[in-house]
Amino acid sequence: MSTKVEEAQFSLDWLKWLVVIAIVLGGAVANSFYAGDLALYLRALVLIVLGGVAAFIAVNTAKGNAFWNLLKAAQVEVRKVVWPSRQETTQTTLIVAVVVVVTALILWGLDTGLGYLASLIIG
Repeated sequence: MSTKVEEAQFSLDWLKWLVVIAIVLGGAVANSFYAGDLALYLRALVLIVLGGVAAFIAVNTAKGNAFWNLLKAAQVEVRKVVWPSRQETTQTTLIVAVVVVVTALILWGLDTGLGYLASLIIG
């Protein structure tokens, strides 16, 4: 049994990126040009559609496909994370807050003491 792995062919990537740039710039220019004529929701809808088309074209390039694969791999890794419980999060937050307050008081005391000593020396 032959198991050939076919690599995706990405031809004319530079042209695809030019089309993506043209779509994005065209959408930005059209959005500002029609700012007074079209309702906001229509302009937003057009920009969302143009963004989707630009993203589809970009994903069909070598770098876009690599980025998409990176996003999929990151999603798999996020599923593996063991997130802390509400109690652990609350306890950790309180510990950090207490340490910050204690450190602030120590620094305030040092600043006041050194300022007092400096005023005694300077006169």
